[in-house]
Amino acid sequence: MQAAFELLWQRMIVFHTAMQMKLSMTAETNPSKEMEKETFSKGSLVEVSSDEDGFQGAWFAATVVRAIGKDKFLIEYRDLRTEDDTEFLKEQVDGLHIRPYPPDTLKVDKFKLYEEVDALYNDGWWVGVVSKVLSGSRYLVYFKGTNEEMEFEYSDLRLHQDWIDGKWVVASKALNIED
Repeated sequence: MQAAFELLWQRMIVFHTAMQMKLSMTAETNPSKEMEKETFSKGSLVEVSSDEDGFQGAWFAATVVRAIGKDKFLIEYRDLRTEDDTEFLKEQVDGLHIRPYPPDTLKVDKFKLYEEVDALYNDGWWVGVVSKVLSGSRYLVYFKGTNEEMEFEYSDLRLHQDWIDGKWVVASKALNIED
């Protein structure tokens, strides 16, 4: 089974690398308004990532409070609270760590083995792969970064999407992952 995960991760890395190269080449050959960074207005629902240890690869729901200069935003997390638990955490983030909130249009009745998903854990969405389909709408999800497997209910999973070139892309669909 480990070999199947490694093959899947390699295919996803190739896909993501190709999409990033396409984005880079498009930016170099066509520096139009389309390629400008996404701008978010006050009240926009977004997701925010972090480079801090233990949080890499996770996306947290937030609302834009206001823009701060060029390509920086003050956001308020929807689920993360301050240390004293009196209010929702606010933080300044740069444009590289913010994206629109993914659409709910990609609903599935059930997830497939080896399908790339986001799992809701510790108030954030973490990228993993379905490693086993269990009974009762439950799934084991494998997380490469930590080499862990955890069980999730269907309601705590969503298809993984990447925000690339101003569009949402579902890697597992682009890679033609079969049943």
